Amino acid sequence: MRKEFYITTPIYYVNDKPHVGHAYTNVATDAIARWRRAQGDDVFFLTGTDEHGTKNQRSAEKVGEETQGFVDKIADKFKDLKEVLDLSWDFFIRTSDKEIHWPGAQALWKKLEEVGDIYWKDYEGFYCVGCEAFVTEKDLVDDVCPDHKTKPELIKEKNLYFKLSKYSKQIEKAIETGELNVQPETRRNEILAFIRGGLEDVSFSRPKDKLKWGVPVPDHEDQVMYVWCDALSNYISAIGYGRDEKEFNKWWPADVHVIGKDILRFHAAIWPGMLLSAGLPLPKSIFVHGFITSEGEKMSKTIGNVIDPFEVVEEFGSDAFRYYLLREIPSDEDGDFSIDKFKERYNADLANGLGNFASRVTTLAEKAEGLAGLLVDEEIQNKITETAISAAKEAERFKLHEVTAKIWALIKFGDGYINKHKPWETDDAQVIFNLLALLDAIASFASPIVPKAAGIIQKSIKKEDGKIIGAQKVVNLFPRLDA
Repeated sequence: MRKEFYITTPIYYVNDKPHVGHAYTNVATDAIARWRRAQGDDVFFLTGTDEHGTKNQRSAEKVGEETQGFVDKIADKFKDLKEVLDLSWDFFIRTSDKEIHWPGAQALWKKLEEVGDIYWKDYEGFYCVGCEAFVTEKDLVDDVCPDHKTKPELIKEKNLYFKLSKYSKQIEKAIETGELNVQPETRRNEILAFIRGGLEDVSFSRPKDKLKWGVPVPDHEDQVMYVWCDALSNYISAIGYGRDEKEFNKWWPADVHVIGKDILRFHAAIWPGMLLSAGLPLPKSIFVHGFITSEGEKMSKTIGNVIDPFEVVEEFGSDAFRYYLLREIPSDEDGDFSIDKFKERYNADLANGLGNFASRVTTLAEKAEGLAGLLVDEEIQNKITETAISAAKEAERFKLHEVTAKIWALIKFGDGYINKHKPWETDDAQVIFNLLALLDAIASFASPIVPKAAGIIQKSIKKEDGKIIGAQKVVNLFPRLDA
């Protein structure tokens, strides 16, 4: 039965151009969205950019630009990923959008204030501009932020706070019972341990004289929203919260937020607390993926090992890049991008795998006669069904590397079937028809992973009234790479 399915990426911070980590999140989310569309669901896929904060304001000042113009340029680079990575997102939200985002963020703020969960508090402590977050001494290593290698600024100011501590037990219970399904299990255990340690109230605003660049706090002219109510509210502002109640109710709650492990606490602790305060349903699930290293090392501009997705796609194509990310990077763990491993995967799985199988089968089918009216053998149909069921189970658990492996195992089975029956010697129409049915199923299963190649294969298979009758030859889908 057709149903609504709402999936989101995080909104990406626009302090620099997209890297391979952003590419992975986008491709993983896109694969899930495409998979659900193939199941017949009505999918809304949201992505976008987080554009406010001290870091962006200072970065713009440093290069002598207005902040809006500065963030516009980088936001456009993230938008460009749609074509580069063959993404299928439906909407791109920007937190600087005063017509789409601001009404939702401000409506949510008012709701939290109405129920008494916003209050004034004097704050004195450390603030890391790189993290765009207040930090404690225990977060530091040798008095500096371990991520940005900079000493945080000591800040003393009066801010509005959100009573997150009030919702600790409710959030804990929601995750324990699976109402809020956090995957994988390691991340579920991690966030539960954090919540059981006791959630603290969080700063929710900054004085406008310290931060001009942000969403104004309703009825508090001297304050702008701090990151939580601004950035996290994108998931509801984009679908009409504060603007279009009918549209909002159609899509919310989100079926899955896809995030990196570094923002788990924000999404599985602070965000649920805000939603509970506002009387809104919690998202159904949060899929947390790991980090990507480059040739075994953390990516760094200093080392010069940052992977640029635009460059990889320009050289090898979007399908090859998507395939590597989804097959080689474990969905629930850290993974590594290696150009040597990339070429190995490309040659073995794409050139010698999908590309070669498609070429062999369509070459046989192009001149074959008597295919119309045939039915697929039970052995082949059972293998297709078995793959569909097992891949669907892995997809439900967001194990995209396992989904991909199962589909490519079907290609290996197909190669074995060709070698066993040798249809180039027998011209057996039934064997060729079976292979075409197998190729058609593989292309369908693989379309969320390698949409361009899958589309070419599907167009090559001739059908009448939905039934296979022949094929046009497909060649050179993935030309082999030199070692």
